[in-house]
Amino acid sequence: MQTRIVLFDGKERLHLLPLTFTRPVSFLRVGILTIYERWCKILPNITIEVLSPIYLRELYPISMEHGDCILVNGSYLPDIQLAEKIVQLGHDDVLLDENQNLIAFVQELGKINLNFNDYFDPQPFIPKFSKKNITRADKINYSWDIFSKADVGIRFDFNLITRGRTSAHLSAGNKSLNEKNIFIEEGARVEFSILNASTGPIYIGKDAEVMENCSIRGPFALGEHGVLKMGAKIYGPTSLGPYCKVGGEVNNSVFLGFSNKAHDGFIGNAVIGEWCNIGADSNNSNLKNTYDEVKLWSYVEKSFIRTGLQFCGLIMGDHTKCSINTMFNTGTVIGVSCNLYGSGFHKNFIPSFTWGEPGKYIVYQLEKAFLSIERMKERRGLSLSETEKKVLTHIFDLERNERK
Repeated sequence: MQTRIVLFDGKERLHLLPLTFTRPVSFLRVGILTIYERWCKILPNITIEVLSPIYLRELYPISMEHGDCILVNGSYLPDIQLAEKIVQLGHDDVLLDENQNLIAFVQELGKINLNFNDYFDPQPFIPKFSKKNITRADKINYSWDIFSKADVGIRFDFNLITRGRTSAHLSAGNKSLNEKNIFIEEGARVEFSILNASTGPIYIGKDAEVMENCSIRGPFALGEHGVLKMGAKIYGPTSLGPYCKVGGEVNNSVFLGFSNKAHDGFIGNAVIGEWCNIGADSNNSNLKNTYDEVKLWSYVEKSFIRTGLQFCGLIMGDHTKCSINTMFNTGTVIGVSCNLYGSGFHKNFIPSFTWGEPGKYIVYQLEKAFLSIERMKERRGLSLSETEKKVLTHIFDLERNERK
């Protein structure tokens, strides 16, 4: 049995931008856990590492120790069966999904050229006479898959996390349905709220808080130290990562972590990156007036592509902020570190490091962006490292042409 798994960023990474500008694919949250965290939970005795683009490697380092390892495409969503098949792969073995797409292969890392800045192409490094194995497997291919697959993800992670454990007590001041499907971690506080777990599990993370008069309809997850503000209305499947503060109305959305939407306003069928702040009474549309299929900006095609979805709202990259009463149209993609305000609907695609209001956009200069990020992180007792600044500078340069 192999003892080391390396999750690599395949070509799917480009379709998952802007969320993957700042993290490997496997650090996306699809359910309660990130893909990486789920691998670690399923295989606790195996070393799990990530192989990211060069510019992210200081933040996500990888060991170059000798010997075979199992390289796994990080866009696949692990379950028990897939993990078992992967750890059983032998030298030069290859695992494919039912559509003949590569899931995993065994190779010595030292024999692989790791110098890539977009995505890792494994084909040149797969042994010519390898033994091919086929299995069924689920994966994320596009950014909208993150909220589309949140239902299945939350249910799977809930069972994985809570199996064999006992929930903390839910106090009598709350109203609940199907309480056996509710799990409260140690230190979490939930008072005078409604929790309906008849439609899916509800998970409240360690030291999180659900304030008074919240209405939660599962599947739902609130990460550790997260806060639901008073009177919040949450429609599942929704997952809020660690340290998020969320109020108002949220439907079928994923907040990756450390982001705030503390006031009234609607966010639906959306993915919100880390360290974002959404101002009071800001809203995104998730349904076109014509009820037509939603198109979304593709960083690969450099145009809007079909999603196959009637409901699709907002994809927001890390460190982006918007002021009060900001409006986002159906199917909007916003890059990393934007600062948006003003009346009227913003464009459906806004490149990274954009500052302004509808019809009046300028470049958000790096030093000013760094200052805002530092101030936000300081509120959580954290700082902006020089390595993070390098990553953000790289993204600033990458999207220079998009801002013209």
